Amino acid sequence: MPDPFADQPDWAPRPPRPLALVPAVTEAQLHGRRVLIGLPGTGWRGELRSDNKIVQNSRTYVPVLPEQEWYRAEAEQVEVFAPLVPIDRVWVERPDETQTAPTRDDVLSRLVSLDAPTSRFPTPAVDAGPLTGRRLVQMKDGQERRDLRAVTELHTGTDGDIVLRAMPEVDWYRWIWTGRPPESVEIPVHLVWVE
Repeated sequence: MPDPFADQPDWAPRPPRPLALVPAVTEAQLHGRRVLIGLPGTGWRGELRSDNKIVQNSRTYVPVLPEQEWYRAEAEQVEVFAPLVPIDRVWVERPDETQTAPTRDDVLSRLVSLDAPTSRFPTPAVDAGPLTGRRLVQMKDGQERRDLRAVTELHTGTDGDIVLRAMPEVDWYRWIWTGRPPESVEIPVHLVWVE
């Protein structure tokens, strides 16, 4: 199979892996994992984190929290209420090297099945539209750095490069519950993708 990145310039990193969505029942550890919940044919809700499975009355459930509450519980070591979702309604995000991005030339090529949530393919930040608040992946020395949030749009950086500012997701959410803006870092646009 030919390398799809063979013609890529040396200065441009390979894109991050896409995110496959797999049934939670197939995953051993769920604590802190990013999940979607929903029903086939109905729809999906994301921006959630899970805790490990629990069994009640012979049914398996997954405690699921909005990301903001999960980060607060972890960072501040506080108890928060987590609704229990039947495990068959929970799907876990997992980076997947086996998938290739579909070519989308028209609306028909974008149609999906409603049986399960669809995989997510990273979009280069330069092509992703408005960025502030969106989930990012930074490629640095061939490694993916996930769980980042954009805090600015594209702009000219201190040394003249096109950049955006980002921060770890925990700091993004801490900003909400403390009201104090945390430090952010400048990242060159060619190293950033939107999840």
